[in-house]
Amino acid sequence: ELQRYIGWPGQATAYKVGEIRLRAVRTRAETELGDRFDVRRFHDALLVDGPLPMALLDERMDRWIAEEKGRP
Repeated sequence: ELQRYIGWPGQATAYKVGEIRLRAVRTRAETELGDRFDVRRFHDALLVDGPLPMALLDERMDRWIAEEKGRP
């Protein structure tokens, strides 16, 4: 693992930035949805489109939050 970080020093940083952004998206969803937040539906929405740039993922999850708010 050390050799990987020596050869590709930005990899660990990229993973950490991704983790921070994903945690922020989840926190935002939990805050805005309150008791309506369903972690299974959240993960489905997060993964359905496959890998996305973080900016597009943020937009997609904002739409999902709005859709969840409108559910009966």
